[in-house]
Amino acid sequence: MTDRPRLRLFIPADLAAGAVLTLGKDQSHYLANVMRAKVGEMVLLFNGQDGEWLGALADVGKSAVRLTVGAQTRPQAPEPDLWLLAAPLKKDNTDLVAEKAAELGVSRLWPVFTRRTVAARVNTDRLRAHLMEAAEQCERLTLPELAEPAALDKVLADWDQARTLMFLDESGSGPPLAQALPQSGPLAVLVGPEGGFAPEERALLATCAFARPVSLGPRILRAETAAIAALAVVQAIVGDWRTPPRGA
Repeated sequence: MTDRPRLRLFIPADLAAGAVLTLGKDQSHYLANVMRAKVGEMVLLFNGQDGEWLGALADVGKSAVRLTVGAQTRPQAPEPDLWLLAAPLKKDNTDLVAEKAAELGVSRLWPVFTRRTVAARVNTDRLRAHLMEAAEQCERLTLPELAEPAALDKVLADWDQARTLMFLDESGSGPPLAQALPQSGPLAVLVGPEGGFAPEERALLATCAFARPVSLGPRILRAETAAIAALAVVQAIVGDWRTPPRGA
């Protein structure tokens, strides 16, 4: 398909040729009032399990938008089994981390409270909206899962031992992330808050056989920068950045 539609939506419904779908209030408002979409305009649709489909707007009303599903444009394909665990930051920076995590192929975003975490709570509805918008724009086929926010000690106590946890240790005790990455198996990256991990948290992580301390070089990075940089390193070395771009 040479000219892709300008609109792409995540639809929490089964997708199949000929299906007629009525969009919810928010998506209907977005199409009708923000994007000024018209009847007959084509829209790309995905739901995280049925691949990507072409849809045509059949009715653009004041209260609801209906569309008809046409042909499939891409089959469902596997995506990296990569988690990001990140201490909540100030609102805008947390939003940024969520957006970039989706763009960088994270399958699960898990807000983790640490001793030095500044934010007292997480607006999960807001984060899900950012994850969905980023997934729509970057043309991935799935929506990242948003795990329920939890304290670090609780997360570690319930951890699946088969998943390697790379935690960014600003003390410099670990090797460079690029050198420490496992070549296979499920993986997670843990990024601390603005003030870094407390000594007792680093000590707790040191007792976990699945956790590996790693560094991101000689400079101290802001927490949001560290999260983005770490994900880029993972994807470049063991992730799907080694896969040629679609259509190449």
